Amino acid sequence: MKGGKNRAAPKELTAIRNTCSAAKDCGSCKYAGETYLFSCAEKLDRVSKLLPKTCKINDIDVCSDPFHYRNKVHSGFKKLKSGKIICGPYEEGSHRIVRVNSCLIENERASEIIRDCADIAMKMGVSVYNETSCTGDLRRVLVRVAEQTGEIMVVIVVGNRIFKQKTAFVKELTKRHPEISTVLVNVNRRHDSMILGDEMRKVTGKGYITDILLGKKFKISPTSFYQVNRSQAEVLYTTAVKLADFSGNERAIDCYCGTGTTTLTFAGSVNSITGVEINPEAVDDAVRNAKTNGVDNAEFVCADATEYMMEAAARGEKYDVVILDPTRLGTDKRFIKACEKLSPEKIIYISCGPDTLARDLKIFAQCGYKARVAEPVDMFPWTSSIEVVCLLTKN
Repeated sequence: MKGGKNRAAPKELTAIRNTCSAAKDCGSCKYAGETYLFSCAEKLDRVSKLLPKTCKINDIDVCSDPFHYRNKVHSGFKKLKSGKIICGPYEEGSHRIVRVNSCLIENERASEIIRDCADIAMKMGVSVYNETSCTGDLRRVLVRVAEQTGEIMVVIVVGNRIFKQKTAFVKELTKRHPEISTVLVNVNRRHDSMILGDEMRKVTGKGYITDILLGKKFKISPTSFYQVNRSQAEVLYTTAVKLADFSGNERAIDCYCGTGTTTLTFAGSVNSITGVEINPEAVDDAVRNAKTNGVDNAEFVCADATEYMMEAAARGEKYDVVILDPTRLGTDKRFIKACEKLSPEKIIYISCGPDTLARDLKIFAQCGYKARVAEPVDMFPWTSSIEVVCLLTKN
């Protein structure tokens, strides 16, 4: 196991242990009670067993500071019979609130803001949303922290369009936390587990925050995808560029590019790169991020990645590298077939689900692409999740 450049050596992590007493109820920290290096060793072993035997598995990139890394924190609320309002994560597999005074993986300032939201709601008599009767105002709070710039976003999620105490609530919250950069109110009347609804209203600030990743500035909107562990995200993208071993002359395509973090990271190592994303808001942010950072060899297209590659192949377009970073569900056979049609020399697969990665690699192999080397990155310390960067080349 390794820590990477300017990162803590593994020996400095040997004695670090997760001591959270609520882990059994919360279910997030699967390795509570264990040492950090034990969890990393188990994750590395899991990846090694899942991926093809012919694929070289590099050492896992450990996290130099595995505590309080989550820059995106959200919480539900519940009003007790005593009138006290509590907040916290849901118990695993349920919507029962787990009462915790602190969390070892959440950003400390974000957790503090959420607890103050519960306190303010109780003192102001704000009604708490009831999922059974679908009544009440305060449903959730989402906090996003930009670690490098210090900017903080708070999204107050309510169950009704009219939140009568909005002005007083926000005034008291920003008085307690003047470091908050922007506050938004989101109306969520859905009956599922989605955190945010479709209606978003800005109350204070710009409505977004900006963070810095590998020297580049990125706009983070309430719904933007942004890695929850910024420092490890830098390791992840640096690892991807290293494994790709670019010459600098390549034409690359980045699928599922979101707001362009991966695209703009790769842009400095290739001749040109196209980011493809189906979410129009994310594409707008990606274009803005490229302009902000002065990146002129990246373009962004709002389209389904599979359809776009199929059409590009039909036009006879040539791409040297395909990059994909899908959800935990992985990709699908149609996408892999589109890669086969486009026929790049290399594919960089960034996966947050090693089981679905293993499944997809078998299909890629049938289409003429062999997994050569993979490197796990511990993006989510103490949880069972692990990121893996995998290089595939034509047989």
